[in-house]
Amino acid sequence: MNIAVAANESLAEFSNLLIRSAMAVYALAFVAHIVEWVFGSRSRVARTAAALTADGTGKGTAKGAARGAAPGGVSVTVRGSGGTGVLERPKVVTRSGPGRRDGVPDGPGAAGGDAQGDLYGRIAVSLTVLAFLLHFGAVLTRALSVQRAPWGNMYEFSTTFSMVAVGAYLGFLVARKNVRWIGLPLVTTVLLDLGLAIVVFYTESDQLVPALDSYWIWIHVSLAIVCGALFYLGAVSTLLYLFRDRYEAKLEAGGKPGAFATSVLERLPSAASLDGFAYRINAAVFPLWTFTIIAGAIWAENAWGRYWGWDPKETWSFITWVGYACYLHARATAGWKGRRAAYLALISFLCFLFNYYGVNVFFDGLHSYGGV
Repeated sequence: MNIAVAANESLAEFSNLLIRSAMAVYALAFVAHIVEWVFGSRSRVARTAAALTADGTGKGTAKGAARGAAPGGVSVTVRGSGGTGVLERPKVVTRSGPGRRDGVPDGPGAAGGDAQGDLYGRIAVSLTVLAFLLHFGAVLTRALSVQRAPWGNMYEFSTTFSMVAVGAYLGFLVARKNVRWIGLPLVTTVLLDLGLAIVVFYTESDQLVPALDSYWIWIHVSLAIVCGALFYLGAVSTLLYLFRDRYEAKLEAGGKPGAFATSVLERLPSAASLDGFAYRINAAVFPLWTFTIIAGAIWAENAWGRYWGWDPKETWSFITWVGYACYLHARATAGWKGRRAAYLALISFLCFLFNYYGVNVFFDGLHSYGGV
């Protein structure tokens, strides 16, 4: 028995060592991403401005006015035919919805198409892969040390949450999706999350209390972690969309953004691409979040004899669900597309974060038994 206890303690210590090692490698990946952005080429900064003008010179509007325009900006051509003026059928011009500008190309990425910048980016991704493997090993050894699911308290939830977020990012890269622009904000967030886990939320490995000792922990909590990690990726894309959309709108209005804003935002995907990426993630995750709440209700009935009791964790889970439901509904409503829907998505993710951190720190409830 003493041998088993000693082995479990050794595994727990090894898990802590792996987490700190992963943080060190994530820090190196952070530096590599910074170098990629700093030394990446900034020579393609006219791509968006060119796409937002009729002929790429910024004079498209003036030329259209010189040819004559009908009310509403639709050009017509008058052709003489036996002294009778004949109006050709005007070309119907439709406007994209808010935040959707046709023809705007995606930026070349942080490396800007530069070979040296791309090398630093590849180094950053390689370091992220190494850190992820160390991170995964830490979560696995933590589970082996207690022989249960490794998310019985806030420390374990936090380390697993950031691991899944990195895994999802790497999965998109393996699928050849253009998401390397997420790398810098991702590793920054992971470092903050793991720092909080170690300094604030650390809890010694221990067995579960009876209320948590159920197979539902594998279903409910694991789904909550996956949903949160994917919601995070959607929130990053939404936040960057707001900056990129404002940048494109300023160019469209004839303004001139600052050099730093141009250097950074020009290399991101277009506002339409960022908006679409965030929407697809949130729309795909929403049914999973719905099932997560349902699974939690079923587990609550098994543990406490009632499906729903408006515990703080339950309440904020429902508020988060309502927020994302409103976001998806807004996307289907013409007047709420674009920036308004993006604000709803960010508010919904903030509700998730409060449910993740705030409820456990500031409220006492049935979900507080796992320890902070």
